[in-house]
Amino acid sequence: MDSTTPEALAGMRETASPATLPADTLKADILWHVLYSLGRDNERPDRQTVFRALALALRDRLVEKWIASQRAIYAKSSKRVYYLSLEFLPGPFLRQNLIALGLEKEARDALTELGFTLDDVAGEEWEPGLGNGGLGRLASCYLDSMAALRLPAYGYGIRYAFGIFHQLIRDGQQVERADNWLRGGQHWEFERTHYMHPVRFYGSVREWVDEQGRLRHTLEGGSTVMAMACDMFIPGYRNDYVLNMRLWAAKSSREFEFSFFNTGDYIGAVEKKIRDENISMVLYPNDEAPEGKELRLKQQFFLVSATMQDIVRRFRKKGVAWDQFPRKNVIHLNETHPAVAIPELMRLLVDEELLPWEEAWYICVRTFAYTNHTVLPEALEVWPEELFRKVLPRHLQIIYEINRRFLHDVRRQFPHDPGLLARVSLIHEGEQRFVRMSHLAIVGSFSVNGVSAHHSNIIKESIFNEFYKIFPERFNNKTNGITPRRWLRQCNPTLAWLITEHIGTEWLTDLEQLKKLEPYAESAGFQKAWMEVRLRNKQKLAEYIHAKNGITILPESLYDVHVKRFHEYKRQLLNILHVITLYNRIRRDPDAGIVPRTFIFGGKAAPGYYMAKHIIQLINAVGYTINTDPRVGDMLKVVFLQNYCVTLAERIMPATDLSEQISTAGMEASGTGNMKFALNGAITIGTHDGANIEMLEHVGDENLFLFGLLSHEVEDLRRQGYNPRTFYETDSELREVLDMISGGYFSPGDPHMFRDIVESLLNHGDRYMVLADFRSYAYRQQDAARAYLDQPGWARRSMLNTARMGFFSSDRSMGEYARDIWGVEGV
Repeated sequence: MDSTTPEALAGMRETASPATLPADTLKADILWHVLYSLGRDNERPDRQTVFRALALALRDRLVEKWIASQRAIYAKSSKRVYYLSLEFLPGPFLRQNLIALGLEKEARDALTELGFTLDDVAGEEWEPGLGNGGLGRLASCYLDSMAALRLPAYGYGIRYAFGIFHQLIRDGQQVERADNWLRGGQHWEFERTHYMHPVRFYGSVREWVDEQGRLRHTLEGGSTVMAMACDMFIPGYRNDYVLNMRLWAAKSSREFEFSFFNTGDYIGAVEKKIRDENISMVLYPNDEAPEGKELRLKQQFFLVSATMQDIVRRFRKKGVAWDQFPRKNVIHLNETHPAVAIPELMRLLVDEELLPWEEAWYICVRTFAYTNHTVLPEALEVWPEELFRKVLPRHLQIIYEINRRFLHDVRRQFPHDPGLLARVSLIHEGEQRFVRMSHLAIVGSFSVNGVSAHHSNIIKESIFNEFYKIFPERFNNKTNGITPRRWLRQCNPTLAWLITEHIGTEWLTDLEQLKKLEPYAESAGFQKAWMEVRLRNKQKLAEYIHAKNGITILPESLYDVHVKRFHEYKRQLLNILHVITLYNRIRRDPDAGIVPRTFIFGGKAAPGYYMAKHIIQLINAVGYTINTDPRVGDMLKVVFLQNYCVTLAERIMPATDLSEQISTAGMEASGTGNMKFALNGAITIGTHDGANIEMLEHVGDENLFLFGLLSHEVEDLRRQGYNPRTFYETDSELREVLDMISGGYFSPGDPHMFRDIVESLLNHGDRYMVLADFRSYAYRQQDAARAYLDQPGWARRSMLNTARMGFFSSDRSMGEYARDIWGVEGV
């Protein structure tokens, strides 16, 4: 019988065993979905169709395991974790799901029989860009580890129809285009049309007294948008456990308002529907521009309101009293974006469940936990009171009542410090009032944690020192981590295979097992094999760069990589100043023995962040000048890879020699890119900032290149009166570089194009200490170049970076959260 006939396919599906899945069974499922789910001819499916069908075949297996996992959670009556994040950056799902389900080989075999390769089919997947950068990627790593540890957990976010913008580089400048990641369809998710929750905005609050003499509050008027649940499954690594990431999509409260039809206004009905559904239409770029702030506030409450209703719905199934709510649920706030969940839970308990305020607050504070990811005080989220009152009038009332009671307690506890009240108030008083969301999150949570030891100390000693004095028991540290499944096994399969061949597979779920690699660091044979794998990865990246950018680079050159979100504190500017310095040395003496280097940049600047976008333009202008200068040849290349994303990171990190983590000390909370690079054998050049400090402790100072001012030295220099011109006047190389930029060397058609960048350094304070750290950075770059000439020594450093990264697993992070904060165990 023809294996593609409906009868044959049905027979193979019915006889398939979930426990054993041969390639024939997977192939039959692919062909089944080609025919019956996608309505295509299964004798000649194209590559995109095969990808979609394979995704559906895997989703079938995921949903079976998810239902079994949910039943286990209910049977055990487990305490549940709800992880709220306005951003998730999961990356492509296909390879991740194949690896977790243990079906990678079966998929390769099945696809080969159909005339395709796994690489080709995986390339058809559009990455969901549901986050701006590190925050969203961390949230996705944590979901992976929650599943690996079998935690009774749920991720909650927004299903943005358009993710973070697609970046193009045109004439050296960033150009933003819509990221329509859904254009090929979404085959991993289930739309839960039966889980639709109303979310209300605007309106006015009516106060009234009921028949029992209780003061009641009711929201009248306003508008209602429906939130529809969309579930995507996150499997644990080969443990038959699956949790779900529930994303909310906005739907009009009614498909069309009848009142519009009664007046014959069909267009008005359509416009109303579009306005309602705009809430989940696009991920609003997190910058300082005023446009879209109301949309962003509505997005935050949309996420929170729908999620809280979902949590309450699930809790009510148990039929237990409200005082048991904190024993059965913990709600974790990933940054302050979902912090409005605190007044929303208070509203539900006080206004709808009619609990006394004191009882409701007792429940609330024992339910919420908050992770802070911010070091810069000005980056702490605040909302204009006027805007907050307009969008969420009842919640502003609740926040004022929380604040009144909180300040009353502070006044009693610290009677001799009257200025303290203004400093810790949830409302910033001034010409314009603001709601301080970080203050709300701290006051309303039982746990507040930073994301690296250094960051947590800064929180306690500086940013939230006043709150630390009030609530010392609430503050703790949980250093970030990354999942080794994606960031080594998936993105660097040849290196993962080499590691597994020598130490086994246990490192995939216990990253500390990588320490078993340390003895091999002294083996010349293993060093050779290690560097051969790295060279192949570099060759692949060189081919990609040539195809995308038309630039030919030497795979043997030192790949110096700086990829991350563009912000002045991350100091891509410091990097390009050093690149120009090397260029000048080559121009002066082409035979100076400069180590051949390829500088690779990537990252997006928020659309409204002028200076960050201008630095991107400078990097591309410098790159064009250097790459077309015949005096330089292959000694120096500068590459900017557009549209940095998870997929691109998976190409870059296995090929990186030197990882740039050079933020101004005291300004990076943690970083996770530093961990991903080091796990893949890159060596870090960086400042004493964020998780770099803990990496130094684990990896050893001889295996990193740290430089620059310490965070307390940055503050001391500011207090003493930092004068950046001193460095300009006393460092001839630096002065030459800045004069070239401001004089139009890299912009001959417009000599003044980059003058404002130099002005920001020399005449506007150089806030991020670029000039102060330049010479120290240049010296450490020389150390790195010398080290690279000793290839056996470089191999040893590379191997020890990988071997000593066990602490930085997100499995360790999630284990600490589960034990120390949430009080939950694996199912």
